[in-house]
Amino acid sequence: MEITTKQLRVEPGKIISQVNKGMDVTITYRGKPSAKIVPLTVNEAAITYDTTDDELFGIWADREETENVEKYVRNMRKGRQL
Repeated sequence: MEITTKQLRVEPGKIISQVNKGMDVTITYRGKPSAKIVPLTVNEAAITYDTTDDELFGIWADREETENVEKYVRNMRKGRQL
């Protein structure tokens, strides 16, 4: 299926439903192919990411003030008391 960028902007739901049915969609811009939307396979849709080895997720793990994350975020959102 080939669509224009305008069609993508006007009818995104219709296009996504076509992709969900298994159809590849080529998006054209000024008559030339620009991008392609393809359906995910079952294996790609079920990918989960293991964050245990990611350094950024444990960067504040040892800080006492972040033990209770909800309380920490609530205090951050309060702002400064003048």
